[in-house]
Amino acid sequence: MDQLKDIIRDIPDFPKKGIVFKDITTLLADPRSFHRMVDLIAHRYVGEKIDQIVGIEARGFILGSALAYKLGTGITLVRKPGKLPSKTRSISYELEYGRDTLEIHEDAFKPGDRVIIADDLLATGGTMAAVVDLVNDCGAEIFECAFMAELEFLHGREKLPDGKVYSLLKF
Repeated sequence: MDQLKDIIRDIPDFPKKGIVFKDITTLLADPRSFHRMVDLIAHRYVGEKIDQIVGIEARGFILGSALAYKLGTGITLVRKPGKLPSKTRSISYELEYGRDTLEIHEDAFKPGDRVIIADDLLATGGTMAAVVDLVNDCGAEIFECAFMAELEFLHGREKLPDGKVYSLLKF
């Protein structure tokens, strides 16, 4: 795991002064590391009945698509307002830097579908908590929230369903 952690670079003072941004693009650009990261996360779910992966705009699309491919499922997209072409359900929520809204197609799931919600990084947990509510409102069952990395010092998992959070890398 240290090899994967070491390839993620720190960008100081981004997006604002005092923040150290974890730049995952270096891991994604390295074929061996990207493949290993996806395999390690996907292996956790082999043999489980998973109906859909939910990918959160935008970097969650990367991990979500790779997991859906590896697990033989489809992927459902959670997007910013106005980006999905059919009837949507939306949720607005507070961020550390303001307020945001996300949408999902109303017919994304069949009742009781078991889903994994995938995103690149768990920080404060606000976005994922909103997506958890959105997915639950659509009638799906959340199997787990899966992350490539987690910033443990921000305690984001405390906002998420107990026992349903997995992070491959922890900082």
